[in-house]
Amino acid sequence: MAKQNVAEQFVDILVRAGVQRLYGVVGDSLNPVVDAVRRTPGIDWVQVRHEEAAAFAAGAEAQLTGRLAACAGSCGPGNLHLINGLYDAHRSMAPVLALASQIPSSEIGLGYFQETHPDRLFRECSHYCELISNPAQMPRVLQTAVQHAVGRGGVSVVALPGDLASQPAPDKPTEHALVTARPTVRPGDAEIDALVRLIDDADKVTLFCGSGTKGAHPEVMQFAERIKAPIGHALRGKEWIQYDNPYDVGMSGLLGYGAAYEATHECDLLLLLGTDFPYNAFLPDGGKVRIAQVDVRPEHLGRRSQLDLAVWGDVRETLRCLVPRVRPKKSRAFLDKMLKKHADALEGVVKAYTRKVEKHTPLHPEYVAAVLDELADDDAVFTVDTGMCNVWAARYLTPNGRRRIIGSFSHGSMANALPQAIGAQLIDRGRQVVSMSGDGGFTMLMGDFLTLIQHDLPVKVVLFNNSSLGMVELEMLVAGLPSYGTHNHNPDFAAIARAAGAYGVRVEKPKHLAGALKEAFAHQGPALVDVVTDPNALSIPPKIKAEMVTGFALSASKIVLDGGVGRMLQMARSNLRNIPRP
Repeated sequence: MAKQNVAEQFVDILVRAGVQRLYGVVGDSLNPVVDAVRRTPGIDWVQVRHEEAAAFAAGAEAQLTGRLAACAGSCGPGNLHLINGLYDAHRSMAPVLALASQIPSSEIGLGYFQETHPDRLFRECSHYCELISNPAQMPRVLQTAVQHAVGRGGVSVVALPGDLASQPAPDKPTEHALVTARPTVRPGDAEIDALVRLIDDADKVTLFCGSGTKGAHPEVMQFAERIKAPIGHALRGKEWIQYDNPYDVGMSGLLGYGAAYEATHECDLLLLLGTDFPYNAFLPDGGKVRIAQVDVRPEHLGRRSQLDLAVWGDVRETLRCLVPRVRPKKSRAFLDKMLKKHADALEGVVKAYTRKVEKHTPLHPEYVAAVLDELADDDAVFTVDTGMCNVWAARYLTPNGRRRIIGSFSHGSMANALPQAIGAQLIDRGRQVVSMSGDGGFTMLMGDFLTLIQHDLPVKVVLFNNSSLGMVELEMLVAGLPSYGTHNHNPDFAAIARAAGAYGVRVEKPKHLAGALKEAFAHQGPALVDVVTDPNALSIPPKIKAEMVTGFALSASKIVLDGGVGRMLQMARSNLRNIPRP
C-alpha cells in the first residue's frame, strides 16, 4: 500500500470529522489537496468562481446542518478572498475549517511571489489559526483545528505550504477521536437559585430571545406561560421563536416592529435568552430595569447591558431547570397590555404600503416579499442579502419551525445571499432554496451565479432590483445628505440569466409577479426572477436622526423604519383572542 502524503492525510481527517464538501478555487499550492479530494470517497470538491463565495457557502452549510464545513484558498490572493466569508461564519458561530494554502516553506519570510502570512491575517476571525511548517505536525494541528471549530463554534484556519502537502505523512501519526458535536451546558445550582429569586420577586417579566433559543421553542413557551411574560426577539431569533407563539410582541432594533421595545422597557425584569443583540440603545438602562442574561458563550454575558445576574448555560437546559422551580404568576395584566400594544402598533404600520399596492409600478418591494412568503415552500431555506432585503425578510417572511432564514445578520456583509444559497442547496437538492438578493449584493458576486449553473443547483434567485444601494441612500437621507454614488446602472438580469443557460424572467408589473414566481419555483434548475422595485418604497418617520440608522447601530427610537408587516398582523390579532374576557 502506497504511503500517504500530507495532503491525503489532511483530506482523510476532514472526512472523518464529517466534512462532505470542500469549497474553493483550485490553484498552485492548493493542487495536491484538490487532487487528494478527487481520489478520496466521501468528499467532493465544489468549484466556485470566487473564494469569498466558498467561505459564505461553507458557513451556510455549517449553520444549517450544525456540522463542520470546509473551504480552501490557494496561496496569497486566493486565501485572502476567504476572509470576509470567514468573518461572517465566525460571528455566526458556524463551525468552519478553512485551509489557507501557503507559498513554498523555504521561501516564507523572503518576499516571495504572492507571499502573505495567513497564520497572522486570520487570527481575528478564528478561534485557532496555525501554520504547518513540518509534516510531523500532522495530523495534530488539523485535529486541534477541528476541535476548536466544533467545540467553540466558529472558524479554524490551517495554513499549509504546497510543498509540504506533497511530502510523505508521518509513519505513525498520532490520531484521536474527534469531537463532532457540542455538549449542552447546564448552569450551576447557585446561578439557578439566584435567577429563581429574581423572577419570583418581579411582577412584570419580559423575555428577549436570540439565536441561542434554537431548539428551545417548547421550553420558552412553557416558561412564558408560567410567568405570564411577553416575548420579544432579535432578528437572529425570529426563525426560532416567532412561530406558534401566543406571547409574541415583535422584534426590537432598527428593523423592529410591534411592542418589543415597550415590553423590554416597561418590565421589572428583562431576561435576555441566547442573544448577543448589539444595539444597546434599544435596551433599557441598567438600574431602571433589572436584567439577567443566559448564554452558552460566557464572553457574551454583560457586554451589551449592565447585568444584575449573568448565567452561563444553554437556554434550553436553563429553562428546564427553572420551570419547575419558579412560582407561577397569576396576573396576565402586563402580558395582555403588551399583546394589545403589539397588535395596535402593527395595525398602524401595515397601512404604510397597502393602498393599491397590487397596482403600483414600480412594484413595492414589500408586496414582492409578501407574495414570496405566500408562495414559497413551508420548509424553504431563505438566504437574505444585507441592506433592504434584511428589512423585507424581517417584516414579511413567516417562520413556522421548518423554514430557515440565513443572512449576514452579525457581520453585515453585502453579497452574502447568493453564495450562502450554494451551500444551502448542496445539502439537499430537493429542498427549495430562495436567495433574496438586492441588485447591489447580487452584482458584487454575480460570477457565482455561474456556479449554480455549473453544478445544476436549483436555487431560485429573487432579485429586488431598485437600481440603488437602498440602505446607503437611507443613511444619507437621514443625515441630510443628497444621495451620491448609490445609483446602479443595471442590465436586464433575466436576459443575462438566460444567456448563461438558466431560467430568467423580468417582472415590471404587479399582475405578473405571482405567475413569474410560480414558474421559477416549478423550474427544475437554477432560476432568476428580476423584479423591478420602487427605490422610494420605504416610508420614513418624520423624526429620525442620522445616528439611528448609520451602520445599523445607534437608536433611541422605538420603531425606526416604518412599513408593512405582512402576516404578522394576522398573528398578532389571533393572539389577542388568548386574553381572557372579564
